[in-house]
Amino acid sequence: MTIRVLLADDQALLRGAFRMLIDAEDDMEVVGEASNGREAVECARATRPDLVLMDIRMPGGDGLAATAEICGSEELSGTRVLILTTFEIDEYIAQALRAGADGFLGKGAAPAELLAAIRTVAVGDALLSPAATRAMIDRFRAQPGPAAGAPAGAERLEVLTAREREVMALTATGLTNEEIAERIFVSPFTVRTHVHRAMAKLDVRDRAQLVALAYQCGLVPPGRPA
Repeated sequence: MTIRVLLADDQALLRGAFRMLIDAEDDMEVVGEASNGREAVECARATRPDLVLMDIRMPGGDGLAATAEICGSEELSGTRVLILTTFEIDEYIAQALRAGADGFLGKGAAPAELLAAIRTVAVGDALLSPAATRAMIDRFRAQPGPAAGAPAGAERLEVLTAREREVMALTATGLTNEEIAERIFVSPFTVRTHVHRAMAKLDVRDRAQLVALAYQCGLVPPGRPA
């Protein structure tokens, strides 16, 4: 299966570099380019890509508004959005996730990281860069902790096994699947399975929402160090 990618970035030089990188892969192809958010939406409707590689700051309609429109469109339900930006700050991350983005990666990522991110998001998994994950975790840690007694929503976690709760807590500290696997002496595939089962049981869309819920339910206290 070939992953059909739409590039949305206001810098033509960057779009050209991304096109060369992506088109060089046997399982990917660029099906269109857009220089602003409005063009991204129009091009997505015309080409129906599997994934949109979306910048945030663009003239003529920013990437966040375009992401919300694409993700909210029934006709584009099969299209996923990977945000690629210079600005890995918590407010942009929160807005991107609310808009429906499936991944968030910094432009400082290595080419191999970008290609891996495209493949990850295209198959239906969510992805946050380490910096984006850390920014979101810091935001939750800065919020006041729950009142004394059982944290609000803690009963939601009762559907999880002890191992799923453990993996969820470690995920919320910002560890990768590989790092969690080393810590609890299982394979990364097993960790990934636990994460996906927890997400399904808790009815959350992606890893970012799982992290948020871990803090909201008190599984990880806001002041706990990573």
